[in-house]
Amino acid sequence: MTEPFSRDKVVAGVRRACQGRPVGEDSLAQLGQQVEEAIRAKGVAEIPSNEVGLAILGPLRELDEVAYLRFASVYRGFESLADFEAEIEQLKAEKDSAQGVVKGDLQ
Repeated sequence: MTEPFSRDKVVAGVRRACQGRPVGEDSLAQLGQQVEEAIRAKGVAEIPSNEVGLAILGPLRELDEVAYLRFASVYRGFESLADFEAEIEQLKAEKDSAQGVVKGDLQ
């Protein structure tokens, strides 16, 4: 079964992940637009829903890490604490890399 892309559906899903987080409606709308632009840039008539989920993950990670973890846990089907730990470690490593931090520099 296929259905048309819905920016509103993307925003609604992300809004649930952002519940209780300091993320405003303008930021959600902007994320929805980013996702729609990424999907349309692929230039295909149909795109699997998992690719829509992947298009959401990047902008959401930039917007709010906690909301990202919430969304990723459902989208990727986290089943254990180890799944969360692995994702958190990856987030930390990416943040440290972006900031140019080396573990030895923290002492």
